[in-house]
Amino acid sequence: MNQPSSLGLTDSRPKTNVRLTISASNLMDLDVFSKSDPICIIYEKTSGRKATTTDPIAVVTWQDRQWTERGRTEIIWNDLNPQFKTTFLIPYFFEETQLFRFELYDVDSPKVGADMSGHDFLGRFECVLAQIVSYSTLRAHLGGKHSIGAQWKNKDKVSKNGSITIRAEEDEKNEKIQFDVCGEKLDRKDFFGKSDPYLNFKRRFDDGSSHMIHQTEVKPKTLNPRWSTVLISTQALCGKNMDRPIIIECYDHEKFKKQDDIIGTAQTTLNTLIEQAGGGESTQIPLINEKKKLKKGAKYKNSGMLKIWNAKLVLEPTFLDFIAGGTQLDFAVAVDFTASNGNPRTPGSLHYMATGIPNQYEIALRSVLTICQHYNSSKTFEAYGFGAKLPNHQTVSAVFPLDLNRQSSSVVGINGVMNAYRHALQNVTLYGPTNFSPIIVEVANKAQKMMKTTARYQILLIITDGIISDMYATINTVINASGLPLSIIIIGVGNEDFERMHELDSDDALLQQDSRIAERDIVQFVTMRDFLGNQSGGYLNTDTIMENLAREVLYEVPDQLTGYMKRRGFTPKSRDDPWQRDSPPDEYDPIMDNILSSTQASSPTGVYPTIQHLQATAPPINSYV
Repeated sequence: MNQPSSLGLTDSRPKTNVRLTISASNLMDLDVFSKSDPICIIYEKTSGRKATTTDPIAVVTWQDRQWTERGRTEIIWNDLNPQFKTTFLIPYFFEETQLFRFELYDVDSPKVGADMSGHDFLGRFECVLAQIVSYSTLRAHLGGKHSIGAQWKNKDKVSKNGSITIRAEEDEKNEKIQFDVCGEKLDRKDFFGKSDPYLNFKRRFDDGSSHMIHQTEVKPKTLNPRWSTVLISTQALCGKNMDRPIIIECYDHEKFKKQDDIIGTAQTTLNTLIEQAGGGESTQIPLINEKKKLKKGAKYKNSGMLKIWNAKLVLEPTFLDFIAGGTQLDFAVAVDFTASNGNPRTPGSLHYMATGIPNQYEIALRSVLTICQHYNSSKTFEAYGFGAKLPNHQTVSAVFPLDLNRQSSSVVGINGVMNAYRHALQNVTLYGPTNFSPIIVEVANKAQKMMKTTARYQILLIITDGIISDMYATINTVINASGLPLSIIIIGVGNEDFERMHELDSDDALLQQDSRIAERDIVQFVTMRDFLGNQSGGYLNTDTIMENLAREVLYEVPDQLTGYMKRRGFTPKSRDDPWQRDSPPDEYDPIMDNILSSTQASSPTGVYPTIQHLQATAPPINSYV
């Protein structure tokens, strides 16, 4: 096992910290003359396959190099129902599979090291962090020495090893400072007119350097501008230090010059803003132009004033606030069955089913579903295909349910999606064209019904091998859907030139067509081939590809959800009174759906797909239709 490390892992990506609180009940009593003395140790799987397994655990966790200790509670003496005081701060990433083990031991001495062989094992529970945060409070049966335990269900009875309860709370709320600001009697900087002022808000660091955090809009031709209400994260602006200096720079925007002219600089603190510009009060701060002050000397007063009022601290709801309030992520998938994928019976096809080797469509499906399943308690997905002829049909189906047996788009669990995909592949005739607008309309109509509450948010995954045939209609459809509770993820497979697909992923500017502009960015597009190889020219195994792909395509979803809720003026329900969570249907088998045994985890030959398998070049569209 790796050495213990701090819970705050080094990572440059933005993250949310969640604090875990742990208790247990009905633990085994392993002491002869007293009760057990429990301690709980948390491990995270930091290498290898990040999926739980049905196979017996052969290597104890503290000796397993794939697991890293993340922390341990205090010892509670003589207690079978411990409530541990020690809490754990864990970095949470929506787009990742973060697998944890919680192991309880009955300690036999006050000194407990990494070697747990001298202490009695009480029980274990293994789960991904997403399971915990999606329920806020998760109770589970503890498993024995060779098992991982199971989530508690209603009406369950106490098991031999007892149970564990894990509570998750977001550690730092999204606190922001909000205020109104205007300028008064600013210096005239334009020779033939007034100024075109805007403000920069900068954070001052301990070493004296500064960094711009927020910039207002430009107000043209005025010396008395009033800017839009300012809203800035207090963490970004001053590290939540109420007395750290905040620098405000006022500039005159120069349209025909390389550099804007400085009007003046002001300085304040968060404390000053709250105390002097809050509660109906206002404060005025002079703008000082050091160059002009030096030139005019004692005659110089200022280069204008900034007036600030309505200052207050606000807490903006976070993604986890909505999840804790019961918001569910509904997930739909659409698979490209056009003929450009190649004949599924030939190895050159992107749909080819090699023994023990997943194709690119299967990798894309499972990578995203594995993450999203934890945020939908019904474990039911909508699955579609497009661009194929169905059995006994002469025309192409623009959209069809992937489950041909039941003629239903609703499928249960990840295995349900994968089985429906394989069955459809064996029974439809691949054709064309590659039209996206019909499937987006289909899912957007469902999202339209979710607009009244925060109970549900829709995600659509489209997997395709080629350029969209109906780009104009697709852009219009995306613009129409941009005001809905909907995110669209597009994964391009194969070696096609996907350059035009990036038009839909409007990271730099909102998507627009003709005179219409999208309300918000709802599309994320990536190409699968970018995730298949490593820097040394070799190939990656399937697990690594899936992890990297999921990280990229799901990264924007939390911000897209909170951005939509903010535009609608929605706040999350209380975690004490959340939206009712749907139960999975009776046929859902969590063991078979979420857990892979060692025989399922790899191919019969024990190899992963190579780049040659995954980067198969499909034949032209007319090759066998």
